[in-house]
Amino acid sequence: MEIKQFEDKNLAHYSYAIISNGEVAVIDPSRNPQPYYDFAKENNARITTVIETHPHADFVSSHLEIHRHTGAAIYVSKLLGAEYPHETFDDGDAIVLGKITLKALNTPGHSPDSISIIVIDGDGKEVAVFTGDTLFIGDCGRPDLREQAGAITAARAELAKQMYHSLRQKLMPLPDDVLVYPAHGEGSLCGKGLSNQKSSTMGAERISNWSLQNMSEADFVKELLADQPFIPKYFTFDVGINKKGADDFATGISTVEKKNHITSDVGALSLDPGILIIDTRPQRQFKKSHLKNAINLMNDSKFETWLGSIVHPGEKFYLMGHNETVLNELIERIAKIGYEKQIASAFILEYGNTAMPLFDNKAIKENEDDYTIIDIRNASEVKSHKIFANAIHIPLHELRERTNEIPVHKPILVHCAGGYRSAAGSSIIKSKLNGHSQVFDLSEAVKRIK
Repeated sequence: MEIKQFEDKNLAHYSYAIISNGEVAVIDPSRNPQPYYDFAKENNARITTVIETHPHADFVSSHLEIHRHTGAAIYVSKLLGAEYPHETFDDGDAIVLGKITLKALNTPGHSPDSISIIVIDGDGKEVAVFTGDTLFIGDCGRPDLREQAGAITAARAELAKQMYHSLRQKLMPLPDDVLVYPAHGEGSLCGKGLSNQKSSTMGAERISNWSLQNMSEADFVKELLADQPFIPKYFTFDVGINKKGADDFATGISTVEKKNHITSDVGALSLDPGILIIDTRPQRQFKKSHLKNAINLMNDSKFETWLGSIVHPGEKFYLMGHNETVLNELIERIAKIGYEKQIASAFILEYGNTAMPLFDNKAIKENEDDYTIIDIRNASEVKSHKIFANAIHIPLHELRERTNEIPVHKPILVHCAGGYRSAAGSSIIKSKLNGHSQVFDLSEAVKRIK
């Protein structure tokens, strides 16, 4: 038996392939199934099984595509209400994979339909558990994503109580040496304190993971519900896609490329003023020259997360970058959150028709009151450290909907914690206010102030 972990660093997502006696099971696959096909081919094996621990909110899964192309059976909890061909996989159910057995545990808490999967070797020993978004390394899954999504919805407080019991009644009884393989790691928005470790053991987690410590249900629920990160706009949308099953990855990508011409001759094209423009170039290039009303969402490790936090599901947008290779890579990343059909056109942009002035960093130290300062960090960041006493706090993921709250009688200065989000935020405010005020980006200079 071999367990292979696959990592998508941009989404902090882990998926897995288990091989035994020429048969492969894939757990929580990402949108692009090719790595799993390659693994099976390299090992002269075939994919017979796909298991979804729950309908994921933060990425689109390829479970249905793998089924179509390999004939592998898809296993999910009966509670999921899956709209694709599947076998139910709940407490008491087991799958024989080569010489090993995969056993289902219903572990609600992150979602009502979450399951974990125990791996039992040929000698009957429990050797590993795939915990999905129930148990992470150092944390457990957040319980507030299924109040308005999925076949079964549940209030966050109720799911938090279920999480308390799932951890204690289903996972904690496992032996200390059982390996723990979660669906996410550090940087994921599916929890609030995930470790950068990629795997652990039940024994280690019993010692170090706050959610497995001795406490009352009430104390656990209070701690779990406190200070969870924001919920991106696309999360509910992706639960729906995964419940139904997504289109094939390559088909979706090729459709975008066929429909959306990539060109540097932007001036010759007529753009719909009602369609959002996402300019992914570095902020210095953007500030020097960009299209009017464009949003500067740079090509960064969290690009797809912020795209899905700023842009609504179903909302069309133009995608702009500085070369064709980058644009094609970004289209693939956009497909991972199911937004590829929203790309109206993709362009290489060299020169625009407007600019954003650079900010003199000395000015803020001497004349702070001369500016309306907008802090676009997350609530937890502001709570732990407020950089400017009189700043107005509007998180980036809410900014497009709340620009009407920004006073325009002074120049506007936008900041985050390091410069990436403020590039997006300042461009959003500039496009929304449409020339009613000067807008500046404090950018990386905030690091020297805070």
